[in-house]
Amino acid sequence: MSGVPLRVVSYNVHGMRDDRPALVGLIRELAPDVLVVQEAPRRFRWRDRCASLAADAGLVVAAGGLPALGNLLLVSLRVAVHRTWCVRYPLTPGRHMRGAVFAELSVRGAGRFVVTGSHLATDPAERPAQAARWKSELPDMPLVLAADLNEGPGGSAWRMVADGLTGDDRDVPTFPAVLPQRRIDGLFVSPGIAIERYEIISSDRARGASDHLPVVADLLLPSA
Repeated sequence: MSGVPLRVVSYNVHGMRDDRPALVGLIRELAPDVLVVQEAPRRFRWRDRCASLAADAGLVVAAGGLPALGNLLLVSLRVAVHRTWCVRYPLTPGRHMRGAVFAELSVRGAGRFVVTGSHLATDPAERPAQAARWKSELPDMPLVLAADLNEGPGGSAWRMVADGLTGDDRDVPTFPAVLPQRRIDGLFVSPGIAIERYEIISSDRARGASDHLPVVADLLLPSA
């Protein structure tokens, strides 16, 4: 199959509260072109902390952090960043405010595409509206969506996010990392982007690095 390869990793890093050397080592081992982070720094010194994670992992900050309420996009030097934006979902009183990050990117040999990441609510009553708001922001371009959806395949928000996209709905648990029991992390692509490999990383290093296991997808982008 022809196309331009792109490796994307989606990872809830648990506020970097676990084994940071294991986290950095795993990201370097996976060597993503694009890293979609959930629960990245979003409070005190968030810019420095996001930049430090990127530098330690051999990546650069593309977008997110506080403006996207902890959703962060890091990219390798292979990836050009053309445009970024963030959205925040309506706040339910007494709940956490959440949002999403977007970036229009390109790599040599392929046309432009958009990568977006989000972290949906733990409350099932909130998730469908957040999923709908997220998808309403999507441009008419090749797309990569990655998220901690806080529910598995078959859930209403998961189905809404996945509608019209391609992913992997196998019941391979991603949370909690030490003894995974639930599949709540996913990555989806629009038609025209091929998935060559889709894997949940469950190594010892991954189990110590965060309370979620990362999702890795090797993609083929349409050639320019």
